Amino acid sequence: MLLRIPEVLDTARLAQCRRALAEIEWVDGRVTAGHLSMAVKHNDQVREDHPVAARHGRAILDALEQNPLFVSGALPAKIVPPLFNRYSVGQSYGPHIDGSVRQVTGGPERIRTDLSATLFLSDPGEYDGGELVIEDTVGSHRVKWPAGDMVLYPAGSVHQVLPVTRGARIAAFFWIQSLVREDRRRRMLFDLDLTIQRLRRDFPQHGAALELTATYHNLMREWADV
Repeated sequence: MLLRIPEVLDTARLAQCRRALAEIEWVDGRVTAGHLSMAVKHNDQVREDHPVAARHGRAILDALEQNPLFVSGALPAKIVPPLFNRYSVGQSYGPHIDGSVRQVTGGPERIRTDLSATLFLSDPGEYDGGELVIEDTVGSHRVKWPAGDMVLYPAGSVHQVLPVTRGARIAAFFWIQSLVREDRRRRMLFDLDLTIQRLRRDFPQHGAALELTATYHNLMREWADV
């Protein structure tokens, strides 16, 4: 499931994040690449342990905790703290698959990467190229959305960032371990949750909402990995 989550960051938070990133040093993005990805990864990143990354990464997670669409679609159990990358003219990231497990910097915790997330911090008009291309069972998806919007997709998908030909593409990226590791099951729960929400909105007294809610939670009991 590929899910668009609009306006994760409001205008004020987005501006604060961009100002902070404009004032710090960037390093070679290959510092977090796996052995195979290193050959096709050409971008810049903020150091994982940089205080600016920690502060604004925490702001992103705080916003997502209050975002019903994210919670419903991801069913998050654990989240790797957000990182920040930049693609300038000529930089790109060739086709690759994200690693299945990430070690959290500065601690012993490891997180299974069920979902990948990219939160755009640059508007599409600020750069040419730089589309995130995600391959799935129904084809190829080109993603280039407004600043503040986020794409959520299965981490096992082959994906790439096309070369930037003008300007710079800045984004936050991170991974989520879901309570439900299988994408097909997460999609069914997401669709069921949206149906329940619509039913409660349009027919608040209808008893079917309670019945479907019971089904949702029984499926969660069956599938949740806790």
